[in-house]
Amino acid sequence: MKWKKFTLTTTTEAVDLISCAFDEIGIEGIEIEDNIPLTEKETQGMFIDILPELPPDEGIAKVSFYLDDDADVPGMLEKVNEALEELKMFTDLGACTIEASETEDKDWINNWKQYFKPFTVDDILIKPTWETIPEEHKDKLLIQIDPGTAFGTGMHETTQLCIRQLRKYTGSDTKVLDVGTGSGILGITALKLGAKEVFGTDLDENAITAVGENLEANGIPAGLFTVLQGNIIDDKEVQDAAGYEYYDVAVANILADVIIMLQKEIPVHIKKGGIFITSGIINMKEEAVKEAFAANSAFEIIEVTYQGEWVSITARKK
Repeated sequence: MKWKKFTLTTTTEAVDLISCAFDEIGIEGIEIEDNIPLTEKETQGMFIDILPELPPDEGIAKVSFYLDDDADVPGMLEKVNEALEELKMFTDLGACTIEASETEDKDWINNWKQYFKPFTVDDILIKPTWETIPEEHKDKLLIQIDPGTAFGTGMHETTQLCIRQLRKYTGSDTKVLDVGTGSGILGITALKLGAKEVFGTDLDENAITAVGENLEANGIPAGLFTVLQGNIIDDKEVQDAAGYEYYDVAVANILADVIIMLQKEIPVHIKKGGIFITSGIINMKEEAVKEAFAANSAFEIIEVTYQGEWVSITARKK
């Protein structure tokens, strides 16, 4: 099915009023494009390493809405124009022009799957659950992952850096703390490498479902991998549930700014001599993370590895 897309060019100050007016006439969903800079609070909440460079904010916004072929398009556009004429009495709508275009109704939820193919990290094969095992890789350690729409596929350089470090430091009795577990790919990799148990945390409640499904796909008993929603950095309940001086290895593939905060908390959860594997660090943030570890008397950096523009820093608890 094809949809008709209509894009209104207006002012940023009018967007809220337009949104309310469109809702009242039966337009339930809109897209808003503008160049308003993110606030400091917004960027902190999103944990963004690199902000996009936006053009100057000139107070212009584009508001788009969609109508399907079965809708009364002329009737709805008449309502839109009437609503806009009424709003002009209260606010500046700017150009107030509407452009029409057409877009196909694609399966956006599953369309990304065509780009996720089996790949290897040294002797480990990672493949999506819906793909078959390539003949040439049948001798490799198999990890099957369905990241869903909320988490990464494991193909990113930072995930691969962490997997290589887990290969080095995971043994048959290893207990692993996986912070920011997501799909569970790192914890599942640890279990496949022989780890005794994994405790994972994530801010997203979808991680609980994702990990459960991926454990089943890999034939791993659910009892070996516990997942809890919450922030181990400042949530006492999560900290207590994880336990103290319990883990041999902690792994966090997040972002540099989060790792800088996290390295203060992790030492109380891992044993003396325990390993903390980190990645998600863009190369321009490498020195900042190193300085944070250097300032923490509980850790010593033992290895720094690179892939592309990404960095992994591994530290040992003294």
